[in-house]
This record gives sequence, C-alpha cells and structure tokens, in this order.
Amino acid sequence: MVNADLIRDLGRPDLYEAAADALVTLGTDGVEQLVREVMDAESPVDWRPITAVLRRIGDAGFDSLLQGLVSASTEESRKRVGFAFSQLGLAVLDRYTAALTHPVPLVRRQAVRGIEHCGEAGRSAAALLPLLGDPDQEVARQAQDTLIRTGEHVIPLLRRVRERGPGRQRARALTVLAELGGEPALSRADTAAIERLIRIKLPDDRPEPLWACWNYWMAVPGGDQAGIMRTLGLTDPRPVTFALGNDIVDADGHGCDTDEHTGYERVFVTPELAGWTLVLGAWCDPHGQERREDVLRLCTELSARYGQAQAYYYGGQGDGSAWLVAEHGTVIRRYGETGEAEDELLTLGKPLPYERARRTELGLQPDWDAAQESEDDEDEWRWTAHDLAPDIARSLGAASPLDLAADTPSRGTGVIALTPYGVAHGVPAGAYRI
Repeated sequence: MVNADLIRDLGRPDLYEAAADALVTLGTDGVEQLVREVMDAESPVDWRPITAVLRRIGDAGFDSLLQGLVSASTEESRKRVGFAFSQLGLAVLDRYTAALTHPVPLVRRQAVRGIEHCGEAGRSAAALLPLLGDPDQEVARQAQDTLIRTGEHVIPLLRRVRERGPGRQRARALTVLAELGGEPALSRADTAAIERLIRIKLPDDRPEPLWACWNYWMAVPGGDQAGIMRTLGLTDPRPVTFALGNDIVDADGHGCDTDEHTGYERVFVTPELAGWTLVLGAWCDPHGQERREDVLRLCTELSARYGQAQAYYYGGQGDGSAWLVAEHGTVIRRYGETGEAEDELLTLGKPLPYERARRTELGLQPDWDAAQESEDDEDEWRWTAHDLAPDIARSLGAASPLDLAADTPSRGTGVIALTPYGVAHGVPAGAYRI
C-alpha cells in the first residue's frame, strides 16, 4: 500500500521530485492507487503529475489506466482517466496500436488520441484507417480528425480506400481527402459522384437561413445572376445547394487571414429570392479595411445597372453591423458600428429613414451630430446600431439571408463562384455539407 502522503506530495513543487522517485521505485505496488487518485474528481492532486509518474512506470501504468477506462462509472472520471491514458508517451506506442481493436469504444478512442500525442499518427496511419468505419461514431470521428491533422502524406492511403474499400471506411476517407487536399486530392470518379449528388438534390432544394459567425452579403434587385457576376468579375460558377453554399461561406470566413488564404476567394451567389439576388462571403465586406473601397465601387456599379445595390456586415456573435446603400450609381449611405475606432471614418451620406425612426424610438434626435451628443446618448445609439444591419435590410425591402425559409419564393439555382482572389490564389481545402 502506497503512503497517501506520497501521492499528496506530487501536488507540492518542493516535494514533487522526491515523491515521484519514490513512487516509481515502488512500481506496480502503487499503480492501482495512483489510478484511483486520477479517477477521483475530488482529489487535491492534479492528474498531470500523477500521469507523469505512471508514464515512468511504463506497461503497468498503461494496463491499470486501461482498466480504469473500462470501469469508470462517471463522465468526470472517464474524462480524467482518458486524459491520463492518452498522455503516456512514445514508450507505449505499440500498446496504443494494439488497443485500437479493444472491444470498448472509449479505449479505442483514447488510443487514437494517445497515438496522436506521441506524434506518430503519420507512421500509424495504416493502423488508424480501419477506425474510419468504426461502428461507434465518436471513435470514427476521432480517427477522421486525427488523420486530417496528420497531413497530406496520408492521401495515397485514403485514395486506395476510396478505390478498393472496405466500404465502411470509404465515406470518412472521402471527408479526410477533401479536408486535406480539396478537389485536387479527389479522383475523377469521386468528383463526378459529388457533382451527380448535387444535381440529384437541386430539384428539391429549398431556401434555408444562410447564417455564419460573420455574415457579409450584397443584395441586388432582380434575378440577373449572370449579369451580376459579370459586373462583379466573378468566374467559374458551379451549382450548389443552399446547405453547401452556406457551409462553404461559413468555413471560408473562419479561415480568413491564414498564410495561404484570405477568405475572399469565393462567394455564394443565390438564385433569385423574393425578387432579389444575394452574393454572400467575406469578399462582400463593406466595412473591413481590405475590402471596403472595392465593395463601395462595385455596389455603385451594380446600382447604376440595376437601380439599387446594398452590402451588409452582421456579426452573429455580437460583433457589430455595417451597411452600404447605393442607388442609380450613387452611394447614399455607408455606416458601421463594430466597436472599432475607425467606425466613424466609414460614415458616408445622411441617415436612412429607418435609422432616424429607430433613434426617435430611443428618445434621441433623429438627425444627430456626435460632437453635440451626450456620452450616454452616443453609447445608447452605438449599442443599438451594433445589431441593426438585418433590420436595415428589411426596412429597404431587400431579401436578407438571415430570414430565408423554405417558402421564400425562389427562381433558378445558386452557384459558388471564384472572385479575383480565388483565380489568383486558389481556394482552401475543406469538406462541406451538400
């Protein structure tokens, strides 16, 4: 029996080394008690220093933690012992690999994590592939995500699965291929199958709310999708469902400003929706410094041709609003409230009727001069305007991507199109909902 004080000493920096050495010397005699301490959510000792001792003990530590995974009765204890089990290091890599076939799903999942923590997921990729078809979806998802993080050198293995099976591994193998390399990583047969599936779904596809963490869109009256794309300089349109178009735009928005991609490479151009065509994607941003002047120019050109054109930004996580309204070749309003110091420099034109009405409802002067307003009045308006973009769009009668529903009148087919950024730099890899 291990002296409980030794385990408690693992939580004291001044006593840790001596306690750890003593526990390692005890070896298998103290392993079960150490694992019980890991599983105890009330333990005053963090699981990490205990895991470091179990790592030094080796196989006996592995076996006892594995048994803890099997026997843990609460979510918290499963979580704690799972973390410890996956951190035992390269010395037990072979044991992790053997555990990939364990009958308990939690053991298989944590074995995948253990292999990844060893930094050996690439070399162990062949052993991980069967788990792509695991009957437990959490295990299959863990294997999928680990292979994605492993890198492009596993692409040949995944292509072989796509070509030869087993069938239960093929669906997730396709997801990993798409995430790692995008369309260039797919075979012609896979690309053709995806395009065929889109064609099959399109006749029954109905509008749905288009929502992302950061929402950017242009709205143009009418249904001249091809003419709008020509004016905007968009190319290579490819038909997509609403779900696919939204998924691509949302994923690209999360990938903005990476080393390879800006998030401006492609946009979703909707069919005609309640008399309007929408263009969605970060490239349509009327507020950000990178795109604001080009979006102003493009909206001006669109409004000269179609009578009106609008651009909006709305942060779905409370990140502010901006709107740009052009009519007959002239910008009549640009305004934004995002909490940035540069917001006031964005302002062009006079307040729109809805802005004036909303200020009146708040008890503020409908026409305002920031220099003459009290600080409280200015703050109240800024907080209100922070969420105002969707309301501005509704007040102008424009279709809003946030308000779409299955009964929204729709005519035509939506497309994903390349912007000039996309033509120059290509598009990010990714797997998306169809």
